[in-house]
Amino acid sequence: MARKPTPKQSSVAQARSSRRPSSGRTWEGFKSLAALIAIFLAIRIFIIQAYRIPSASMVPSLLVGDWLFVNQFIYGPTLPFTNHPIRMSIPGTSVRLYKNPKRREIVVFQSPPQSDQPEDPTPTLVKRVIAMPGDTIYMRKGLVYINGKPQPQDSGAVQAAPDQGAASTYHDPLFDWQHQAEIKGSRFGPPPSQPTLDNWGPLLVPGDHYMMLGDNRHNSKDSRYWGFVPRNNVRGEPIFVYYSYDPDCGSGVCPLTDIRWSRIGHLIR
Repeated sequence: MARKPTPKQSSVAQARSSRRPSSGRTWEGFKSLAALIAIFLAIRIFIIQAYRIPSASMVPSLLVGDWLFVNQFIYGPTLPFTNHPIRMSIPGTSVRLYKNPKRREIVVFQSPPQSDQPEDPTPTLVKRVIAMPGDTIYMRKGLVYINGKPQPQDSGAVQAAPDQGAASTYHDPLFDWQHQAEIKGSRFGPPPSQPTLDNWGPLLVPGDHYMMLGDNRHNSKDSRYWGFVPRNNVRGEPIFVYYSYDPDCGSGVCPLTDIRWSRIGHLIR
C-alpha cells in the first residue's frame, strides 16, 4: 500500500506545482512581448516610417512642422543601414511587389553626398520627382522644360517674391557639377556658361537616377545643388500628415491652439 503523504509533503508538492504554471506564463509572456517588438521593428524598418518636415522647401504641398507617415514598402525596402535594395516579386512570376517612382510624385530619399555639410552629408529628404531616367531637363527663367516641353507648376505653388528677382542670376559653386551632365549642341539650345538658380541645363538624366526639385523653387536645396538621386536611394512615399504644429511655438510641444488641426489627415499629392 502506498504511503500517504504527510501534510508537510503535501504543502511542498503544492508549492512546486504552483510555481511551474507561473514560470510557464512568464515565458509565454516574454515570447509574446518579443514577437510584438519584432513585428513593430519590421513595420518600422520595412513598411511605415515617420518623417518630420524641417524646412519650407516643399511649401505649399508640405509645411514646416508637418509629421508624415511614409510608405517604405511601395518602392521596395532596403536592408537596414544600407542602400542595398530588397526587390521582391510573386514567387514563380515576374510580377513585382514594388514600383518605381513616377514623375511628379513626392518621395522620401537619402540625399547624394553634400560636400558643404560634412556633419550630415547624406540626410533624408523629401522632394518631388521632376525628371526620369533618360529625360533631358533644363530651366529657363524659372520654368522647367522636360524633353523640350514646358512643365508649369501648379497654381498653388510658391512663386518668386519681388525681393527674389535676383534668383535668376544667383550662382552657387555647388551648381558646377552640372557641367559634367550638360548636353552641348542639342536642339534645346546651349547650356549657360554659368548655371544659375533659374537658368541651367540641358542635362541628361542617367539611367536608374532621378532629378528632384522642391515645390518652393526659390527656397529649396535640391538636385540643382547636389545632383541626380540613384534609384537605390529612394526610401518611400509620404502617405498623409498625422500631426502638424505651428513651428513658431518652438519645441513642437504646444497648446492645442498651436496644432494645425486642418492639416491632420491631409493626403500627400
